[in-house]
Amino acid sequence: MPKLLIVTDAWRPQINGVVRSIENLVRELEQFDIEIDILSPAEFATAPLPGYPEIRLALTTPGRVSRRIAEFDPDFIQIATEGPLGLMARRAALKRNGFTSSYHTRFPEYVSTRYPIPESWLYAFMRWFHNAGHGCMVATPSLREELQAKGFTNLHIWSRGVDTDLFHPGYPAPLDLPGPVFVHVGRMAVEKNVEAFLAMDLPGSKLVVGDGPMLEDFRMRYPGVTFTGAKSGAELAALYAMGDVFVFPSLTDTFGLVVLEALASGVPVAAYPVTGPKDIIGDSGAGVVDTDLRRAAIACLDLSSDNARARALKFSWRACARQFLDATYESYGLTR
Repeated sequence: MPKLLIVTDAWRPQINGVVRSIENLVRELEQFDIEIDILSPAEFATAPLPGYPEIRLALTTPGRVSRRIAEFDPDFIQIATEGPLGLMARRAALKRNGFTSSYHTRFPEYVSTRYPIPESWLYAFMRWFHNAGHGCMVATPSLREELQAKGFTNLHIWSRGVDTDLFHPGYPAPLDLPGPVFVHVGRMAVEKNVEAFLAMDLPGSKLVVGDGPMLEDFRMRYPGVTFTGAKSGAELAALYAMGDVFVFPSLTDTFGLVVLEALASGVPVAAYPVTGPKDIIGDSGAGVVDTDLRRAAIACLDLSSDNARARALKFSWRACARQFLDATYESYGLTR
């Protein structure tokens, strides 16, 4: 049975797209007779990431990580993040049979929104990190084209899926808000561009779900918005389902799992025409992408909930797991 080690700096109890993607991938890969192990900060002492105390970084050594990898002796190593564990695993993997990686986060854009570091320097680091592997997995064709133009090589598509049993339109509304309800789910942080939604003049109500470093600041400055904090499971799904429109203001996400979750809940999506939303929505009629986000949000009020749900049903985690395996074998020059 082939052995796969997934190395990630992002892991429980964090709630984000990277963690959810890996959790769902692992669950589905178990159907393909793959032995899987996760190397995460859960195994080590940790320290909070400055500015993001909910993100804990592993405190360990390259030698300890190398020994941990050798003990499992994987056939394949997938490095999901470019953090401390990712860097140490990269070093160890290059002394073995190499690795694949995945481009989950626009790290250069995220860092440059907070610190005066040129994006060009950060992209040089990202190329160094990812191009050393057998292959790098990206979520959408438009992201692959963008990264190829920046000098990234050996890029493979690994899309994402959605749990259409959990996320569906059938939940009773958990809150009594005047309609129409414009909803957003995500981390309350500067790089997510949430304020573009919060400051928007829209009819009805705004409902915002999620935690993050800017949540309390937003609560004080936008008292007319309903903020619930982070939610999960059926409680989260019910909040999605009470929306009339899902507004996704991010300009930097590489995919946007929340877009699929909203569509599965029967909620049309308004977004900017950027990587992720434009790939997911396309010409499906399940949402509107526009450089004027307010115009997109208003236009979504006329769209069909059934179209949104139908679009989400085209994205399954089983198909994503199969795509991941195919890309992994192809990257290593093997056949499955």
